[in-house]
Amino acid sequence: MAERHIEADSPELRARWGNFAWTAENAAKAKEVVSRYPEGRQRSAVMPLLDLAQRQVGAETQTQGWLPIPVIEFIARELDMPVVRVLEVATFYTMYNLVPVGRYHVQVCGTTPCMLRGSDDILAACKKRGMKKGHTTEDGLWTLTEVECMGNCSSAPMVQINDGNYEDLTVERFDAVLDALARGETPQEGTQDPARHTVEPVGALSTLTEMAKSNHDYRSEW
Repeated sequence: MAERHIEADSPELRARWGNFAWTAENAAKAKEVVSRYPEGRQRSAVMPLLDLAQRQVGAETQTQGWLPIPVIEFIARELDMPVVRVLEVATFYTMYNLVPVGRYHVQVCGTTPCMLRGSDDILAACKKRGMKKGHTTEDGLWTLTEVECMGNCSSAPMVQINDGNYEDLTVERFDAVLDALARGETPQEGTQDPARHTVEPVGALSTLTEMAKSNHDYRSEW
């Protein structure tokens, strides 16, 4: 499970992020997001606004982004919420980064299906590249986090890197993805198994074979 702690408040942090404000583009997006909710329920926009703020920080730092305390306070003012309530949301959901991260946030699923299909090997491959769980590499390129299930059990093992999911990984396929990212390329997301398109069985169907060509009703046969 990912460790959760907040980057300590400091004068340096305040100097960098104390005057955080929306860009013109994000101000328009924030206004549209808030407008989705009925009058008196604007605080329901806290999650999308935190995500938007994290992405703005990411754009400024050329990373995935994170949420400094002054930015969390800004969202609280935007929605007229107590800061602690916004902080509760930010600390509960692991989609929000509470400390600085690298350009690429490598989140390796270690839950049972991924573990059984080789996530330990994926973590070992990360270690070979100098990654350490909960830390960012010295070059600022990679941050490594081990996370719980991200819903790709049928194509395990999988890794999420920033907004992209990479599935059906082997060490070789994972290394190819990381090498492409390090070169500034955009590797294809989804399954990395050339024999699969999504999560359909590799090779011929072994069960429910009549469903391959039509919507066959098996109920009378069971």
